[in-house]
Amino acid sequence: MSKSRVDYSELVHALRENKQGKANELLEELLYRLKDYLKVVLNATEREAEECTQQAFLDVFEQIKKDNIREEKYIFSYMIRSCRHEFFRHAKEQHRFNNAMEDHQEHLVDPAEQFTNLMDEDRQRILEACLEELRESSRKFIEYFFEQPDTTTKEASAHFDISGANVRTKKSRILNRLHHCFKRKWRQ
Repeated sequence: MSKSRVDYSELVHALRENKQGKANELLEELLYRLKDYLKVVLNATEREAEECTQQAFLDVFEQIKKDNIREEKYIFSYMIRSCRHEFFRHAKEQHRFNNAMEDHQEHLVDPAEQFTNLMDEDRQRILEACLEELRESSRKFIEYFFEQPDTTTKEASAHFDISGANVRTKKSRILNRLHHCFKRKWRQ
């Protein structure tokens, strides 16, 4: 997804002409972007984003099949609106909101927080990839500290049956490797 497209008129044509290969390729790209939109802008969970994009697509697909889409080049904008409405409908069903949908502007995530959400998600993916590059023993060692961040050197020393100095040294070396791996992958 190097190029961010906004014109998905090809998708409308592919769906109308039953070109499944092209439609699936474009749908994969589109649905990924729509889920990202819901998660970043509306703070939806992964499950909510998945459900809402699927339902919105089914609704839009029906409109495409009925030939009710007049301007194919605006299908992306139409899909975003459909996802947004579907999310608010879903949220209302979950009793998150009790007022009309128009009153929920305050639930939108501000742009600075959207950026932070995206960055956090990217950082988490990179960290997980870097953890996978570690040897299993090192990964288990450092994951212990991730899972129990308040643990003391003395507690870790007893848990791993090594000296406090070895705990600090090993932790420092593993964190250093993770840091360099993270920097390398972040630049890619």
